[in-house]
Amino acid sequence: MCLKCGQVRDAVKVFDEMPVRDTVSWNTVISGFLRDGVSETGFGYFKKMLESEYCRFDKATLTCVIAGFDGVEGCYLNKMMHGLAVMNGFERETAVGNALITSYCKCGCFGSARRVFDEMFERNVITWTAMILGLALYGFYAESLKLFAEMRGGVVESNAMTFLGSLMACSGLQAIREGSQIHGLVWKLGVQSDLCVESSLMDMYSKCGSVEDAWRIFESTEELDEVSMTVILVGFAQNGYETEAIQIFVKMMRSGIEIDPNMVSAVLGVFGVDTSLGLGKQLHSLIVKKNFGYNSFVTNGLINMYSKCGELEDSEKVFTRMPQRNSISWNSMIAAFACHGDGSKALQLYENLQIEGVQPTDVTFLSLLHACSHAGLIERGMEFLNFMKEEHGMSPRPEHYACVVDMLGRAGLLTEAKSLIEGLPENPGILVWQALLGACSIHKESDIGKYAADQLFLTAPQSPAPYVLLANIYSFDGRWKERAKTIKGMKKMGVAKEAGISWIEIEKKVQSFVVGDKMHPQAEIIYRLLADLLRLMKDEGYVPDERFLLYYLDQDEKR
Repeated sequence: MCLKCGQVRDAVKVFDEMPVRDTVSWNTVISGFLRDGVSETGFGYFKKMLESEYCRFDKATLTCVIAGFDGVEGCYLNKMMHGLAVMNGFERETAVGNALITSYCKCGCFGSARRVFDEMFERNVITWTAMILGLALYGFYAESLKLFAEMRGGVVESNAMTFLGSLMACSGLQAIREGSQIHGLVWKLGVQSDLCVESSLMDMYSKCGSVEDAWRIFESTEELDEVSMTVILVGFAQNGYETEAIQIFVKMMRSGIEIDPNMVSAVLGVFGVDTSLGLGKQLHSLIVKKNFGYNSFVTNGLINMYSKCGELEDSEKVFTRMPQRNSISWNSMIAAFACHGDGSKALQLYENLQIEGVQPTDVTFLSLLHACSHAGLIERGMEFLNFMKEEHGMSPRPEHYACVVDMLGRAGLLTEAKSLIEGLPENPGILVWQALLGACSIHKESDIGKYAADQLFLTAPQSPAPYVLLANIYSFDGRWKERAKTIKGMKKMGVAKEAGISWIEIEKKVQSFVVGDKMHPQAEIIYRLLADLLRLMKDEGYVPDERFLLYYLDQDEKR
């Protein structure tokens, strides 16, 4: 009773004064400390219990002690408890086996967890769920789903937590067919109204790209919680429905739904260069009002939001005022400086990161390479690439190599960039070839540009980028036949260039425009003003360079 009420000292005093302590007494005080997070004291009492001559532990003792282990160091302790259980004849106890599986999974020892699972004499729903959920939580999605299918072929019925694990596996694999089948089972067994299951179903459909199905579940939900609202916001954002995500969030606020930090973080994640800065500032006011500034996810989101909206100074203010910064905070700020072309500040911030003792991640180096690319710091950039491999043991991803190729390409070192790509241990991927072709477009290098474009035609045949960039290179060289051939190849493949878009925010409203746009209500006035500006530019000596105008249909033939 004292432990449940938080009176730890009183509980210890009562326990110490007991003339006779049985197994139940020991179990109560041990589990009380472990439940309250005072693990060291709890394990200390367990050790005293082992040393006691008058009392012997039971399966309840083992399960509550095993449940207290987590982290890498917990794996070793788990194995000690596992050995203790076997030595004392508790290996056949289902509850002990379940506790070992759960704890091994929490510690990342999946091989040991699976051995316990395979060797168990009797498995109940908790056994299966612990293994299925443990595998899914740590990214072993295929194994988790396979185990769920095996469970369905047996006699043990699934519960809500089992479905939670299997749906998590479907989300990770983007397996919408299997996820839909599990959705049917959920309805059949009548657990569709469980809040966790509903949220998992929405998450699964969202990650599989079926936002409509996720929205239908959201609308049919009788009771909404913070998790389900965050899931639907993230789902819309991740599938390109940024505007809709913001509209849903605004409706939630207006309807009086309690907003939590996770929901705010999800909405901040949808902000981009074409999103209203005014709305972002309103969100910042809400964060201050609700005192969400302590939440690192929220503050990291603010840094990214201001950076994407072009307000670098505000990003920096948020960063400097953060009470506690994690690696994501540092990465976000370094990336902000890099994106805005301030390479010196990005590199200085990296120096500060090292002084603070924060370990850089692969994302840190990606931002640093980006900064070096825009600042023309070739040697420094190559140092970072080697440093992440040799000092930190990180394997560069295609994104890292794309930054390095872009860095070399901007400096005109196209041959060196091509040699770097050819020396890579595996297929460099689309991003790397695009970086090389983009650099060739800048420097009007047709031979290497054709080489890069040919690689892109093979790896990304539906992408308009290689056709457009190669056509522009040919335009500069005056090679109109090759240019026409490139455009015809683009038409033959059915590839269309996505129209460029520009925007401006006026009075908290974003005005967007595409090439030849006549849909704007003030289009006539805008075009009249543009014509006046072009006339003034020509009077000042401006001569339009028509070599890079890309026509799709028969306009190439008119030259």
